[in-house]
Amino acid sequence: MNTLLRGLSLCLCALLLTSPSLADPKSEHTMEETEFVHGAPQVPTDAWTLAAGGRIYDRWWKALDRDEPKGTHPAYPKDGKKSGPATWRCKECHGWDYRGNAGRYGSGSHRTGIKGIDGAKGRDAADIARLLRSPLHGYTKEMIRDNELARLAAFVSRGQDETSKFVNPQTGEVIGDAMRGKAIFQTVCAACHGFDGRLLNWGTEDEPAYIGTEANAAPDEVLHKIRNSHPGAAMVNLRAFAIEDAASVLLHAKSLPQK
Repeated sequence: MNTLLRGLSLCLCALLLTSPSLADPKSEHTMEETEFVHGAPQVPTDAWTLAAGGRIYDRWWKALDRDEPKGTHPAYPKDGKKSGPATWRCKECHGWDYRGNAGRYGSGSHRTGIKGIDGAKGRDAADIARLLRSPLHGYTKEMIRDNELARLAAFVSRGQDETSKFVNPQTGEVIGDAMRGKAIFQTVCAACHGFDGRLLNWGTEDEPAYIGTEANAAPDEVLHKIRNSHPGAAMVNLRAFAIEDAASVLLHAKSLPQK
């Protein structure tokens, strides 16, 4: 119960930051909301740090409010099927399951042949940060500042979830407690997504993309976002919850309408 109350409190706090009177006409967020989305608490908890690192792993320029990178990453494989800014995303080579060529990105349009970051679990975060600054990764201080890079390194070292324990790599089937997931969704997530998950639409009127749509199409990606939130959005995350709770929310999300 305490976990649910903490999550509900976080969601309500995020909603209170959306007063139109405080909006900056040049920004999609209010001044206070920008602090929530792109800033950092004065005394960050480990849960906040790991979630922030997870958002950088997802799409660092959206997470950090930076300019989108130009061109294709120099280290992106020549036979890869992507190009441009997308190739600068950590997830684009290492996957949402963090297993790279040994996981769901071992085939299909995201295949690069690059190994995952799962082998770096438990590694010293300072060593990881140095690797991220090396020419191989090429993340400069103008792109990701030192304190921000430390969050990404912390995520790689101790923030990776064993996604394959909860999302079947072959079928996308999710293991969780459906009723637990429903309870958390109705008391936390529904504040922004609605009880049926259709309050927000990332697609079009003719081809909608709701929570249910995304959870079925890309369950490992949605699990990552449930745990860390979507970069650049005023979205709560369940990093302070048990991973089993996040998987249960994902399981419930898969039961929601897709159209």
